[in-house]
Amino acid sequence: MASTSDIRNGMCINFNSDIYKVVEFLHVKPGKGAAFVRTKLKSITTGRVLENTFPAGAKLDEVRVEYREYQYLYPENDAYTFMNNETYEQITVPGNIINAPEFLEEGMNVKISVRAEDEMPLTCELPATVIVEVTYAEPGIKGDTATNTLRPSTVSTGAKVMIPLFINVGDKIKVNTETGAYMERVK
Repeated sequence: MASTSDIRNGMCINFNSDIYKVVEFLHVKPGKGAAFVRTKLKSITTGRVLENTFPAGAKLDEVRVEYREYQYLYPENDAYTFMNNETYEQITVPGNIINAPEFLEEGMNVKISVRAEDEMPLTCELPATVIVEVTYAEPGIKGDTATNTLRPSTVSTGAKVMIPLFINVGDKIKVNTETGAYMERVK
């Protein structure tokens, strides 16, 4: 059991029969009345964000979470199979806990957080950026280079990414996995 003085960003707690991650917190000591902690919590299972206030000294049920490096192997219906880089054990993870499954490539290393008590996978996070190849792009309109115009394209993982007009089929690009946005061309 942890108390409100132990709250930190990234801490996972059992709250309202769900596992929540502390996104941000603020200890408040008003001039009149008791101190409290204002938090913003994100549900690991549903992704819903809620704000909650805990009175100072309240007990919280902390969940011990471990982060492990895994390598992506293959998809299976709506689940994905990964291999632990240290023990070579394979686990199957549902697609809804992966932050950007459309950018998964075979052999890619990801970080999976698991609940230490029962080895249940909680989240799967891809690297912040990935390098992919453009496999299809809508043709650009000649003379439309004065503005920052973007056109739809498909990359090697099958994801749809908006790219600038100067990117051609076969070019490698860097994509932000959190937003799915084009960042730069890679040589």
